Amino acid sequence: MTALPLIFTAGWASGVNAYAVVLLLGLFGVTGISDDVPPALQRTDVLIAAAVLFLIEAVADKIPYLDSFWDAMHTVVRPASGAVVAALLADQDGSLPQLAAGAVGGTTALASHLVKAGTRMAINTSPEPASNIVMSLAEDGAVAGIVTLAIFHPVLASVCAATLLISGLLLVYFLASRIRRYILRRRLRRQRKLERVS
Repeated sequence: MTALPLIFTAGWASGVNAYAVVLLLGLFGVTGISDDVPPALQRTDVLIAAAVLFLIEAVADKIPYLDSFWDAMHTVVRPASGAVVAALLADQDGSLPQLAAGAVGGTTALASHLVKAGTRMAINTSPEPASNIVMSLAEDGAVAGIVTLAIFHPVLASVCAATLLISGLLLVYFLASRIRRYILRRRLRRQRKLERVS
């Protein structure tokens, strides 16, 4: 069976939390739950690095404004991770060229990353921290649930990931005015800081 559903799902999940994807897939491979996980993701150093970075992200992702800064820093990291994981999965399966798999994984990761970053900008227009914490926990839960589902039922998981991606893109479209307000507020804040310095 082609690895495309797993590649698409891993790409979507990488755009939300790349470190969780690497950690979960690696653990599924190391424990023998799945034979579809490439050996590169099962290495001890990779698992330790993914676990440490996941813990850092788990904290940063729940703090208002820091989460958007973290997302901005990961605009390259998440799509790149999605592409690498996809290429590794394709090589393991042998049914899909690695370059095509990398393109699918990277593009899907970029789209889901933009959804995540956009919704966080919209949430940050409200100063209270509870919504950030709830959203972060929901995202982590969705990534864990869908990656786990993808190991056992990849087609169903890819349908769920596609539904979440399309819903997220529509949500960002409807939240565009709040996102613009967030960006404007950040610009004004920077201008005030520069005026104080000068």
